[in-house]
Amino acid sequence: MSKPTTSFVSRSALKKRAILLALLALIVGGISYPPAANKVIDTLNYWVGTHFGRIEKGFVLGLDLQGGTHLDYEADVSQVTANERASALNGVRDVIERRVNSIGVSEPSITTARAGDSWRVSVELAGVRDINQAIKLIGETPILEFKEQNSEPARSLTDEEKAKMEADNKAAAAKANEDLAKAKANPSVVEELAKDHSSDDASKALGGDLGFIKDKQQYIDIFEATKNLGAGQVYEKVIETTDSFIVAKVEETKAADPEIQARHILIQFAGATSAPTTTTATKDEAKKRLEEIQKEVRPENFAESAKKYSEEPGADESGGDLGWFGKGVMVEDFEKAVFGLKTGEISNIVETQFGYHLIYKTGERPVNDVRVRAVFAKKTLESDILPPQSEWKATQLTGKQLDRAQLDFDQNVGSAQVSLKFDDEGKQLFAEITKRNLGKPVAIFLDGEPISIPTVQSEITGGEAVITGNFTIDEAKLLAQRLQAGALPVPIKLIAQQSVGPTLGQDSVDKSVVAGLLGFLLVAIFMIVWYRLPGLIAVVALLLYVGISFSVFKLLPVTLTLSGIAGFILSIGMAVDANVLIFERLKEEFKLGKTWQQALEEAFRRAWTSIRDGNLTTLISCGVLYWFSSAVIKGFALTLAIGVMLSMFSAIVVTRTLMRVAMSSSLVKRAPWLFMIPRQAEEKK
Repeated sequence: MSKPTTSFVSRSALKKRAILLALLALIVGGISYPPAANKVIDTLNYWVGTHFGRIEKGFVLGLDLQGGTHLDYEADVSQVTANERASALNGVRDVIERRVNSIGVSEPSITTARAGDSWRVSVELAGVRDINQAIKLIGETPILEFKEQNSEPARSLTDEEKAKMEADNKAAAAKANEDLAKAKANPSVVEELAKDHSSDDASKALGGDLGFIKDKQQYIDIFEATKNLGAGQVYEKVIETTDSFIVAKVEETKAADPEIQARHILIQFAGATSAPTTTTATKDEAKKRLEEIQKEVRPENFAESAKKYSEEPGADESGGDLGWFGKGVMVEDFEKAVFGLKTGEISNIVETQFGYHLIYKTGERPVNDVRVRAVFAKKTLESDILPPQSEWKATQLTGKQLDRAQLDFDQNVGSAQVSLKFDDEGKQLFAEITKRNLGKPVAIFLDGEPISIPTVQSEITGGEAVITGNFTIDEAKLLAQRLQAGALPVPIKLIAQQSVGPTLGQDSVDKSVVAGLLGFLLVAIFMIVWYRLPGLIAVVALLLYVGISFSVFKLLPVTLTLSGIAGFILSIGMAVDANVLIFERLKEEFKLGKTWQQALEEAFRRAWTSIRDGNLTTLISCGVLYWFSSAVIKGFALTLAIGVMLSMFSAIVVTRTLMRVAMSSSLVKRAPWLFMIPRQAEEKK
């Protein structure tokens, strides 16, 4: 029998692998423990000027760890044919998932199962706080609606509503004047007044502090009123805006960019981004015309020239007057030109997205930015009494009249679409809707949200229709499933509810962490004592294995449950088991008198089949547990399977690379006992 060949790795290749492992350790370390990584990122961003984002990815905890609610429902499928029941339940599950997501529940677990003749839907809402709201949302039957555009005029306020709005606003104004009197008498009370009853939620918690407001468009009225005040002064009047009465006090002032006053003459050309589509002059024609105008304009006749020549709307009356403005108001090219002029100077021709300009700078003034503290008293607006009119109005056609919705394909181009078929009542209603909405959109709503808005191309009298769009097959299938689920009468009834408190979850996490650390420590001690330096290398590889596992759990993400943590802790022992097989084989190879290179490569090669077969059988067991067990056992199976797959990488790649690095050093000759090399083998070597 021929002797098996053993392959060796060059020093340069070994160095590259060690560097890659070090980089991997840094990456997974940062993902696994973000606080340390974020400190490094913040330091780099501060000192180097980089803009690296912080690592915010956390573990997704299951119901038993962070608390929440477990709900069990029974579905009434008595009115559904046997071959449609599974599809109906899948549709209900999809609707429940969307509803649960709408109230902000992270990673809900929603499963369907058949128990004898009944069909069940189980919902786990980890971290949910408003249980009653969740039950209400989940318990409602899916609603499918067909709506058309709402062309009805908006309702006006009644006399009673107008009187109430006027009374409310008088009361708000009176309250603002009362606050103003208090502020004038003692300016320091503005902060207390704002915290007490300001209607502006954004600033209320800060005692009404709006910060420096010159460049904040929402506070332009306040800035105009207070920009000439000094620090500590209260504006003498109540500032009235479109939606509030405001008492304002200046806390601090600082010099800001000056304001400019200017006029301009605009000549537009076809192709300018913001020029009217009716403009016909070419770019060259517009420029030549403005060059002729430029020859005759002077500061003293600029306003009259603007009235005569400028194509800006209203220039014939305003004379091109732009008033006072600061930086950030005009487009970039215009602003750069006007701020570069001296007062009384006329610019050269300036091109912007509007056309060509001549600009005359008529004035410049210094402006202070002001930090303002304000108390807001909100006005009652018409929109507060009359909510905005909906874009869509309901028709009588709903999911009750839908017989079938299924995936279909366009016979001409082969694209995916959804075909609909209505019953007799729906057929008549759909014909009426399409007849009065020719060329207009008709929206299909599921649970109050539009899922498709096709445009009616022709009157449809056959009771059948298709929904077309840029659908993939999966998207069209999902849309058909949602429509079908909305049409099927599948009521669900709450039959069981269980609440899990967060205190129990935290207690479980704490105990699991202690168990994991204790187990890791005992394994590390055993490996180091029994296998010496290779044992220490296995512990280092095990640390990297833990980091990689945590990173995978976060990035997939894997919803961690108590049973899942148990599966991960078990996988730690299995990760070490592969190293035990390798190291025992290594000792045998040394006893045969082989060099360390030969012994190391043969130990890994001969141990691999045992490691592979043992882990493969475990993975098969995990697969069976995952596909044929309850949600509790699935968490155990998933984390164990991930751990087993990563353990093979840890043992075969990480441990092997680190062993090669260590045994290629002079330490092998100086202290062979650290590597479990027998004295006689070392002497032969």
